[in-house]
Amino acid sequence: MVLAAQQALWFELMQFYIREAWLLDERKFKDWLDLFTEDVLYFMPRRKNVLRRELHREVTPLGDLAILEEDKRYLEMRVARLETGMAWAEDPPSRTRHLIGNLEVTLQENGEVEARTAFLVYRSHLETDHQLLAGCREDVLRNVDGAWKVARRTILLDANVLLDKNLSVFL
Repeated sequence: MVLAAQQALWFELMQFYIREAWLLDERKFKDWLDLFTEDVLYFMPRRKNVLRRELHREVTPLGDLAILEEDKRYLEMRVARLETGMAWAEDPPSRTRHLIGNLEVTLQENGEVEARTAFLVYRSHLETDHQLLAGCREDVLRNVDGAWKVARRTILLDANVLLDKNLSVFL
C-alpha cells in the first residue's frame, strides 16, 4: 500500500514537472508563475572548482554571491519585462526545450515534498546563438488548495562558468 502511494505521488509530480517544461517552452510565463507559492525562493548559487578536501565550499550558500536569488515579486518583474519589448536580449524571443527527468521524491512530515530533478535546457536565439544548460533542481513543493506549488527552488548548474551573453531563460 505504501509503495502504491509513493508511486502515485511520483507520477503526479512528474506530470507537474512536464507541464512546467511545456509552459516554459511555449512561453506561457504568467501560467508558469502560478506554479510558485507567494513566498517562493528561486535560488541559483555559484559553483566553484575546489579540491576534493574542500567540496563543502563548491556551492555558495544562501546570502553569498549567487547567480540568482529571487522571490515571487522579482520573478513577476522579469516576466513583465519580457512582455514590454524592452528586454533586448529576448527580442526576438529565445526558443527553448526543457528536458526534465531523474525525479526523486521525499514526502516530509509537514506534508511538503522535497523533489530533485535533473534538467537539460537547450536555448536557441537568432541564427547562431545557442547554448545547452545542464544541472539539477532541488525543490520544496507545497500543496496549496489541492495543487502542487514550488515553495523553494535551488538550481545547481553543472558548469561553473556561463559563457553565454546572458541568462534570460528560466530553468
